[in-house]
Amino acid sequence: MPAELQWLSDISFFNLLDEDERTVLSKQVEARRFPAGTLIFKAGDPGNSMYVIRTGNVEISLIDEDKQSVVLAVFSDGDFFGELSLLDEEPRSSTAKALKDTDVVLIDREDLRLLFTQKPHAALDMLATIGKRLRENDKLIRSRAARNANEVIDEELTFGQRLADKIASFGGSWPFIIIFLTLLSTWIFINSLLNKPFDPFPFILLNLFLSMLAALQAPVIMMSQNRANANDRIRAELDYNVNLKAEMEIAQLHQKLDGVREELLEAIGVILQHDARSS
Repeated sequence: MPAELQWLSDISFFNLLDEDERTVLSKQVEARRFPAGTLIFKAGDPGNSMYVIRTGNVEISLIDEDKQSVVLAVFSDGDFFGELSLLDEEPRSSTAKALKDTDVVLIDREDLRLLFTQKPHAALDMLATIGKRLRENDKLIRSRAARNANEVIDEELTFGQRLADKIASFGGSWPFIIIFLTLLSTWIFINSLLNKPFDPFPFILLNLFLSMLAALQAPVIMMSQNRANANDRIRAELDYNVNLKAEMEIAQLHQKLDGVREELLEAIGVILQHDARSS
């Protein structure tokens, strides 16, 4: 087999083509090599080509609303990527990075049209793969859209609020009740035994301390209750954002998939009409 066809025959994506068809296609497509760590494209770049991996690994990722990188997929030998931007002619929505030295084949719209003309079933195979990826991305979006409410709440807590929560938590526990009753009993017992008690009955000093404790404990408990109400609001907002984001992303994915399906079916229809006229 000629050397210029060997790299095409090694890729499973082109196994549907015979040698003559690969000969025609090899004159159209371009082979390229990306060293490890190279950005093949980034979000926002024009989508003028798709890529088929001959050898190597490519990571597809995007930046979410929290400015964190989210890995959508890692593709290897025989996989293709960047097809959506090629088909709908929209800017790239994600970033592709070579994880190791990677050899790819670049395919533009004319190359893709040539491939579908030679093998219409390749369009259906590509459509099935795109649909599978959209489903996987849908699952990823559902899991990534949900932020941990406890982490969000902890990020917004001040030192005073943390202290109030801990005091309120301890004040409503059995250890606090046991310690409090023990101190009261000890105070009363000691002043009952002493000939000259430092706080004789009716224990006015003890009542003063209890009043001071109650005066301080009440606002601390109210602060903790206000924090609980604020936490509930945060959780409700996060739930709303999760539902809204999932709904919008699913709608966009279905819209893009419908557009790709219509374009591929139109291309297949034109090809079938051409074959019918030729026969």
